[in-house]
Amino acid sequence: MRDINFYFSGKLFFVLTVTAIVILTGHSVFAQTADSTLVDTLHNQLIYPFRDVTGNPYLDTLNQSPLFLKDPNNIKQEIIYNPKTNSYEFVTKVGDFEYRTPTTLDFEDYQNLQMKRSIEKYWQQSTQTTGTNKGKRLIPKLYIKGKAFEQIFGSNAIDIRPQGSAEISFGVLSNFRDDPSLDVRQRHTTNFDFNEKIQMNVTAKIGTKLTFKAAYNTESSFNFENQLKLRYTGTKDDIIQSIEAGNVSLPLNSTLITGAQSLFGVKTKLQFGKTSVTAVFSQQQSETKNITVQNGAQQNSFKLTPLDYEDNRHFFISQFFRDHYEKALSTLPIISSDVNITKIEVWVTNIGPATEENRNIIAFTDLAEGKQKEIFNKYVHALPNGVIPTNNSNDLIQRMDTAQLRNINSVSTYLTGDPLGIGRNNYFVSGQDFVKLETARRLKPSEYTVNKKLGFISLNTTLNQDQVLAVAVQYTVIGHDSVFQIG
Repeated sequence: MRDINFYFSGKLFFVLTVTAIVILTGHSVFAQTADSTLVDTLHNQLIYPFRDVTGNPYLDTLNQSPLFLKDPNNIKQEIIYNPKTNSYEFVTKVGDFEYRTPTTLDFEDYQNLQMKRSIEKYWQQSTQTTGTNKGKRLIPKLYIKGKAFEQIFGSNAIDIRPQGSAEISFGVLSNFRDDPSLDVRQRHTTNFDFNEKIQMNVTAKIGTKLTFKAAYNTESSFNFENQLKLRYTGTKDDIIQSIEAGNVSLPLNSTLITGAQSLFGVKTKLQFGKTSVTAVFSQQQSETKNITVQNGAQQNSFKLTPLDYEDNRHFFISQFFRDHYEKALSTLPIISSDVNITKIEVWVTNIGPATEENRNIIAFTDLAEGKQKEIFNKYVHALPNGVIPTNNSNDLIQRMDTAQLRNINSVSTYLTGDPLGIGRNNYFVSGQDFVKLETARRLKPSEYTVNKKLGFISLNTTLNQDQVLAVAVQYTVIGHDSVFQIG
């Protein structure tokens, strides 16, 4: 078995064997042979036409795309000035070989080309140095005219300073596993790998009173590390001293009542003469825990539900007992149940060595189910007066040959055939409708407990996922003289 992993991310690699120079156009494909003649090899139009590099630097900049690979390092471009014609000649070489026709630009076109390159270089440098040097900013200050704006916010200037970075990586992960036990389609899997990283910090000021701060990082360990805060600050003579929205805190100087941290909401501070009022309406994003250490050990209180540790241990003998469970417990401490279990045998799949209590058994899912809606197999039918669960609650056993059921060697073939005589096979599925257990182990009474009134058993140990539990039981019902039996 071999595991072969391929990972491609961000780059494309090609291996080319050059035997002829191929010229691709939007209409045809030509190959240049040794006698310098062009031979039309394809007359059909290309599905995805593209333009080849012409060697003209001005035209080639108009056909740029991130999907096109850059020229290799062995391709050099030289610029030769011709003083007679006042023009510039662009020559593209591979070593000493000129593999493209030289391109000539006059002085005006060359000047426009250089101007375009200078502007692009300037914007690239400005973007990279934004916020690093004083005076170089991505967003300049804005000034709003009007006295009303200045009186509300304290100044007429708006200052926004964003900082951060964004990174996106995209790749393809291909995994090939040469495992004969797997299906052919499962041996080779291909998945896309897409990751993004964002780190952003924004500080904005509107005048001198309103401040906005935001910090967001996709790689932060906790949510409260991403901050968002809007604050308005008044003067010392204003009633509204401050209004905060977003991530706020409420520190208190008292030792009896501690303040809350990591709050998200609205906080206001008002001043009425010498009276100060602070109000907070928020949601707490943090949690406080108390740890008690005694004798060098930490003590914690925890709560567990029965489902957390009692899985696969408690089983009802039949659906009949499950349907009457709540009704029987409605008059506690008296259990109102007419059932009394007199004898029970519990069998499980033996996963250890053989013991004295080993038998070959056949367990049925629908045995003793007397309601049609509770019978799993649609070919088994409930019988009249089969509400109390017994072997005669449905026609599962009555329509079968008992001698065939007791032959452990051929019982599986018999059950997956046509045991009910309806003219078709495989309507009894092994592991779903029945289970054949060879050398099943009978549990000792000390290995389980049975509630004789409510009709359920509780195992001392958890039943494994690959084990089968089978039950045979006899019980009596108040008002009936006969003994009812299941199994």
